[in-house]
Amino acid sequence: MSQLDSFRPRPGFGYVRTLSQHEELPLLRDHLLRLDPESRHDRFNGFLDDSFIERYAARCAADGTIVVAYMENGMVRGAAEMHPPEQSEDGLPEIAFSVESCVRRRGVGSLLFQRVISEARWKGYRQLRVTTGAQNHAMRALAAKFGAHLAFRHGESTGTIDLEQQPQDELTKLVIEAPIAAARAFFNLNRACWKLVTRMYGDQRAA
Repeated sequence: MSQLDSFRPRPGFGYVRTLSQHEELPLLRDHLLRLDPESRHDRFNGFLDDSFIERYAARCAADGTIVVAYMENGMVRGAAEMHPPEQSEDGLPEIAFSVESCVRRRGVGSLLFQRVISEARWKGYRQLRVTTGAQNHAMRALAAKFGAHLAFRHGESTGTIDLEQQPQDELTKLVIEAPIAAARAFFNLNRACWKLVTRMYGDQRAA
């Protein structure tokens, strides 16, 4: 369960949130099906048919995969998947990314990377494995930006990210912003109630 329902809203551009496991993961399927052939090749290291993607999304909904999504108008336009560590040969949770061509060059990949790292820290993970297509130069550069040491293996680039070496800013925001938002909402509710009571009391005295 995500510690926050939404994160870093960007009016006019969309926002990033973690999808709930069963209710919203069809959004992941639709996003992956919308990927153009090149993006689909980069994501799955090959040209795969729609039936594979439908089975893949269904498996994500059942195996505990965490999906962080970039949303616009109720649609997933970018996704970061974090797969459970027991699915990996080396016992590390593995992350993978996909961004539709219509939202590229907006910093969507960086937003997804930051959020999935915060999710991983929240779960107590110390390392992540990242895998991307060998020709996906943008994702390779982004992974390197976050400290991944990539190596070419079996037709794709793979590497690890040491979470203990990552800046704590994003996790700190998640820990601090939630109670502040809750306190602000509680204060606003109390103030509204007090105004209502005062007005009612004043009306009674005037009568």
